[in-house]
Amino acid sequence: MTNKQIIETKRLKLIPTTVNDADFIVKLLNTPKWLKYIGDRQVKSMDEAINYITTKIRPQIDKLGYGNYTVIRKSDHVKVGTCGLYDREGLSGVDIGFAFLPEFEKQGYAHESSEKLLAIGFYDFGIKQVNAITLPNNKASQNLLEKLGMKFIKMVKLPHDENELMLYQIKKG
Repeated sequence: MTNKQIIETKRLKLIPTTVNDADFIVKLLNTPKWLKYIGDRQVKSMDEAINYITTKIRPQIDKLGYGNYTVIRKSDHVKVGTCGLYDREGLSGVDIGFAFLPEFEKQGYAHESSEKLLAIGFYDFGIKQVNAITLPNNKASQNLLEKLGMKFIKMVKLPHDENELMLYQIKKG
């Protein structure tokens, strides 16, 4: 699998995020839930989004072949969210993460895209274990992680983050 490949599920396409997604990234990174549960990335303009994609998102995709994917609904080609496998500072191994625009929540898109990325991570990239982190008050995220088969392991703190986070894991089985 190359980093140019489109990943497909029944209802979705996952395409590696590029600068062509900058307007979408500005919108997503400034939604109330992103700001509350993930944090303010200070991406308020197209230029800031292009810089964020170029310096934070693309290097990992180019280096490892996987990273952040823009999730697009097949039926109407609308960008609904992001899902990705990340090499996150402060965590040993790969981390899965997801975020969706409010109008596309509670439709199963996060589960569908995350489940597919876990399978690809395990079988195409040979990843043995995938982590996930979430704030203790983010019950929706915890429910999804558990639905994916992930188990709560312990509380952790990441570098440059004052929040204590719940660490979940799943191993290739």
